[in-house]
Amino acid sequence: MKIECPDCRKVYKIPDEKLPFGKKFSVPCLACKNKIVVDLRSEVKPDRSNPTLKPKNNVPVAPAASDASFGKKQPSGMSLKYGILRTMDDLPAMPHVVQKAQEIMARPDSNVKELAKIIEIEQGIATRVLKMANSAYYGLSGKVSSVHHASVLLGFKTLGELVSVAGISNLMSKDLRGYGLNSGDLWRHSIAVAFGSRIIANRKDADFGNQAFFAGLIHDAGKLILDPYVYERKDTFEAFLSNGGQNILNAEKTILGFDHSEIAFELCQKWKIPNDQSLAIKYHHHPSRSDGNELAFILHMADYIAMINGYGRETENEPDPPEEGVRDFLDLQEEDVENIKNDVHESVEKIAQEVHAD
Repeated sequence: MKIECPDCRKVYKIPDEKLPFGKKFSVPCLACKNKIVVDLRSEVKPDRSNPTLKPKNNVPVAPAASDASFGKKQPSGMSLKYGILRTMDDLPAMPHVVQKAQEIMARPDSNVKELAKIIEIEQGIATRVLKMANSAYYGLSGKVSSVHHASVLLGFKTLGELVSVAGISNLMSKDLRGYGLNSGDLWRHSIAVAFGSRIIANRKDADFGNQAFFAGLIHDAGKLILDPYVYERKDTFEAFLSNGGQNILNAEKTILGFDHSEIAFELCQKWKIPNDQSLAIKYHHHPSRSDGNELAFILHMADYIAMINGYGRETENEPDPPEEGVRDFLDLQEEDVENIKNDVHESVEKIAQEVHAD
């Protein structure tokens, strides 16, 4: 089990066998010296006799629905979450070239030649980078012949953006039956949030744009993990969502006991994503709870803009409006939101023509 200090956000991992299930306890935070209180009075020790199954694509699946027909209660809450977290080693891996590219871009002494060299090592990624570089979005149709050529024409930041999209596109293009998303739906939503996040971030600090773009790309990665569990409970989710005013986030919290942003945070820890980005992803639905994490506010607004553009909706309901105060925090007027909405739509449609096959 992983526990997080509510004050300094430092995360600790405690083996399940050492947890006093059924009790409330506290442990000292080694970083800030405050107490971390953990309440397990309503939890029972997870049953290891029925491990989560692992399919060919390495995404964990929930136990077969037939278990329920024999009267076995489907797990939820911390018990289910523990089961998912115990399979972390089986969760999707972040492509090495993407991780390395992010490390290079985060260093002040790095350069575009170093980035291009890393990309050229991975032929599959390099091919997708060239395909995107020649797309209508970048305006270089047919002009880019090599990664080195792309680096000269597009520059450091844009090349970093390209490798992120190239590396993440296959991961985010999966068919998510639980969420009712067809192949490519999550990808379009993710790239829309990435574009929107970069636009909003660049209004304040151009150097912040790459971090915002990458966080936008992976902000909903938790849905990749939860989809089989949602699909197993499809009837329950549909009944819950049929009640007016409910959304998928509320359904996850009510039925599973946690939501996809919490699982995305855990996945970010596995992927060694910087803490500021990981926390922003964890709180992107509720930035007011992020202790002022600016990127959480940016992702929240970009997510809303992607939804009103029609990218990634799981239901026909209108998306919930942004949290109160988010527009003021980001200094966005209604006219700004409309302009960003139009820019995002145009960008997604241009790049989708080349990157994602319909």
